Amino acid sequence: MSARDDSLMQIVKTSPVIPVITIERADDAVPLAEALLKGGIATIEIALRTPAAVDAARAVVAKVPDMSVGIGTVLTPQNLADAKAMGARYALSPGATPELLDAAARGDFPYIPGVATASDVMAAVVSGFSVLKFFPAENAGGIAALRALGGPFPSTRFCPTGGINEKNFRTWLAEPNVVAVGGSWLAPAADIAAGRWDAITARAKAATSAA
Repeated sequence: MSARDDSLMQIVKTSPVIPVITIERADDAVPLAEALLKGGIATIEIALRTPAAVDAARAVVAKVPDMSVGIGTVLTPQNLADAKAMGARYALSPGATPELLDAAARGDFPYIPGVATASDVMAAVVSGFSVLKFFPAENAGGIAALRALGGPFPSTRFCPTGGINEKNFRTWLAEPNVVAVGGSWLAPAADIAAGRWDAITARAKAATSAA
C-alpha cells in the first residue's frame, strides 16, 4: 500500500462512517462540523455540488482543525488541485477518468477514485490506488457485487457510497473489504438548513456507537 493510501486508511479507521454533505450556505459548515465532531465523527466529505462548497470546506479546515475534510465530486485534475489548495486531507470522485487517475498518481495527495465495475477497479489499481469508492453502491449491485469484486482484487479496500443509510450501513461495514461507508443520512439537508445541530450530533453518536 502506498503512503498516500496509508494516509487514507488512518483517516477512515478513526471514523468509518463518513457524512456526505451537499451544503447550500457556507455559514452552516462550521456548526455542522462541530456537531458531527461532538458525535464522534472526525471526517466529512463536502461535495463540490454547490457554489458554497469551496468556502464551506475552507471554513472547516480553518476553524475545526480536528475534522478531516474530504472533498467529494472531484471530476477533473483541476478539482483535485483545488481540493489540496483548500487544505483538505483527501479527495473523492464518483468515477475516474484516465486524466484524473494520472493526475492523482503523479502527486501525493490522498485520493479515492470511484468505481462500479471490474474494469473500473483494474484501471484504478494499475494507476496505484488500493482504496476505492464503490459508487453507486446499491444500484451497482449491492453487497453481492462488492463480494464478487473481492475475488480478483483481494488487496483492494472499498468505501461504498450511494444508497447507504442508517438501516444498512452496519451490514456494509461488516464486509471484510470495506473500510468505511459514506452517506447523507447523518446530516440531512433539512436539518442543516434549520440548524438542528443536536439532531445531527445524536445521529452521529448512534452511528459511531454502532460502527
